[in-house]
Amino acid sequence: MADATRLRHLVLVLGDQLDRGASAFDGFDAARDAVWMAEVDEESTHVPSSKPRTAMFLSAMRHFAHELRDEGLALHYRHLDDPANRHTLAGELEAAVQTLKPQRLVMTEPGEWRVREALADAAQRLGVPLEIRADRHFLASVDEFAAHAKARKGLRMEFFYREMRRRHRVLMDGGEPCGGQWNYDADNREAFDARGPGFVPPRPTFAPDAITRDVIDLVNRRFADHPGSLDSFAWPVTRAQALRALDTFVDERLESFGRFQDAMWPGQPWLYHSHLSAALNLKLLHPREVIDRAEAAYRDGRVPLASAEGFIRQILGWREYVRGIYWTRMPGYLALNALDAHQPLPAFYWRGDAPMACLADAIGSTLAHGYAHHIQRLMVTGLYALLLGVAPQDVHAWYLAVYVDAVEWVELPNTLGMSQYGDGGLMASKPYAASGKYLDRMSPYCKGCRFDPAKAIGDDACPFTTLYWDFLARHERRFAAHPRMALQVKNLARLSATERAAIAARAEHLRARDGTP
Repeated sequence: MADATRLRHLVLVLGDQLDRGASAFDGFDAARDAVWMAEVDEESTHVPSSKPRTAMFLSAMRHFAHELRDEGLALHYRHLDDPANRHTLAGELEAAVQTLKPQRLVMTEPGEWRVREALADAAQRLGVPLEIRADRHFLASVDEFAAHAKARKGLRMEFFYREMRRRHRVLMDGGEPCGGQWNYDADNREAFDARGPGFVPPRPTFAPDAITRDVIDLVNRRFADHPGSLDSFAWPVTRAQALRALDTFVDERLESFGRFQDAMWPGQPWLYHSHLSAALNLKLLHPREVIDRAEAAYRDGRVPLASAEGFIRQILGWREYVRGIYWTRMPGYLALNALDAHQPLPAFYWRGDAPMACLADAIGSTLAHGYAHHIQRLMVTGLYALLLGVAPQDVHAWYLAVYVDAVEWVELPNTLGMSQYGDGGLMASKPYAASGKYLDRMSPYCKGCRFDPAKAIGDDACPFTTLYWDFLARHERRFAAHPRMALQVKNLARLSATERAAIAARAEHLRARDGTP
């Protein structure tokens, strides 16, 4: 017979589960249950988590803990600088169980395989049942995604996205997509003209309160040698702030988001993007409410369909798709390296002193803010690593470390799969390989850079262009018959044997010099 005075459920809440409506809280009885949260070094050191990323997690956790206490919930919270801290989640859970002796542990599905396995192993060692509940913060369950994948010979996000649109009645007019087509990518690829973006409504910023200031001081002391800066930290760290950020984006920037979502401009990291991914991934916002706000803006005539659809596709399509890929393919997915890439990541990714203007800007804003928009990640930092032949696991570790929105379920497939083609085409149907001419077309970076995007050979040749041709040459046999790459590979025939040899030599020089010309 169970002891009526013994703690019934210890509800485990991780740093990316800051939602009072999460499944772990279902049936919570304030008289018999308690909540457990822990800040540990391990979560900032298994990769060298940047200062903005660590501060984002810790500040949001502490604010959520404050809300739970205000609600009157029993909360057992371990601070990072507590002398008794064991500095691993498993170690802290063991300490809590030994003290509190709960009958059962309850948690929502973690966002990282490593964390789930560590906590499950700890619970087993301790002899305490661990109940892992589904994460309702997504519109497709892992089982639903697995069923979708099983019914098809090959996976493609576009078909998954259309299925999600139909199932959840998003941007649908009866049985047909709004506007008569599913995808408005063709309308959403504009670059800025020579005048640049002009006035862009500013993103909302949130001045650090006392809790966040304490976190900033702690991170600067404890992780002084980690990359990044907290001088401009102003991210939303509460649900109220996240809702304000959502309102501001929909009301002020969504209208132009679609048209310019792939555009870049020096010194302008924010542009028309939403900057909501961190709030979504920490569960301060629910994807359905974000999708509904964007669709309502279209239905009300406030934003064009192409902008609403392009934004919704990122959440209802890509975000759900990458989660399905992650949980149906782990743990083996992490080891994939289809292109047999083994070059180390250039050190300037951590320092920010890249010699190319585009890379310097994208990495600089990443280290300063913990942020770069999706095209900078895919077609600047990711593209260079792909062309250089960097080991996809090294690229993954960097992306997981530096961005405030990085949780492994979303970061790993986007990086190893989509950006680096490490999964051989599971995430993306082709490698996102391009020369410096793409960057010249989508931005003015090349005009302020000492390298010429039209040249592949010579001291002033753009490293992107040199490495693009070298990438095609190195993988010529693999992609010669590829339906989306064959034309690019055929272009190698325009190069003479002398040019190909010179390109290969310059590419090898770049690799030998840590990616630096």
